[in-house]
Amino acid sequence: MSKSSSRANSPEVYEDNLISAAWARIFLDLICNPGTEISPLVVSLGGFSKDNNTDEIESIRHELDACLKKKRQHSVERVAFTIFPERIWKIARPDRAKLFELYRQAYPRYVAMNRRENRRGIYFGRLTMFRDNLESSGPCDGNQLEWIISQHDSRNSVRDSLLQASIFDPAQDHVPDARLQFPCLQHVSFVPTRDGLVLNAFYATQYIFEKAYGNYLGLAHLGRFMAHELDMDFARLNVTVGVAKIGQIAKSDPVIQPLVDMCQEAICDPSGTTTSSRAAER
Repeated sequence: MSKSSSRANSPEVYEDNLISAAWARIFLDLICNPGTEISPLVVSLGGFSKDNNTDEIESIRHELDACLKKKRQHSVERVAFTIFPERIWKIARPDRAKLFELYRQAYPRYVAMNRRENRRGIYFGRLTMFRDNLESSGPCDGNQLEWIISQHDSRNSVRDSLLQASIFDPAQDHVPDARLQFPCLQHVSFVPTRDGLVLNAFYATQYIFEKAYGNYLGLAHLGRFMAHELDMDFARLNVTVGVAKIGQIAKSDPVIQPLVDMCQEAICDPSGTTTSSRAAER
């Protein structure tokens, strides 16, 4: 007999050109419909501008950050930073070697800032320092992003399976803990297309309230960086989640009501109906 409460459903697909709108639809579907999970979840984001800005709905981002602060959770920016250190890239750009070095120097401080959550690693650390100081770290001393970029630039064509990077490491992550803070993001792959670079990411689980918006933003920053280094536009971000959970928040919590109202106002049509595909089916 199965010990899981999840069902073998077909994927719920959310597609948008705005991170804020896609996140808001997922959040509202979890708040307004029965259950606390969507499994599996697929989010596809496109329409990234060529000026390297990530389009968002400022009111949703602001209200979410306000709720996260009240619930003593990390801000959207802080979550995004764990996947790609955008602030460091702005300092180092266009020198990616400087980016990697600055991050390596600062990494012990990032871990020390929150040892409980970061003691087992940080996403960008796994991408650029996989198994750091351990044997079998891989080429480029475990810098998977540098390996991908250098291989792509050194030959006329590369196999699609070369452009991928792992976060999950069985040697470190197959542990019997009831809940792991890290890693939820397992794997990323990059696909050059005639329209630009596509980034695919896979999560075993994802917490929508606390993490998902920052996850999507961090992945978008990572995709822009890789597209820049591979000399192409960033075309699309696809995120597949095995089990998307509402997170550590009750649907009836009054703290989130202003956020719910803001999301409904921002993404509902004039009739008051959400544009989400899941809600439309009900």
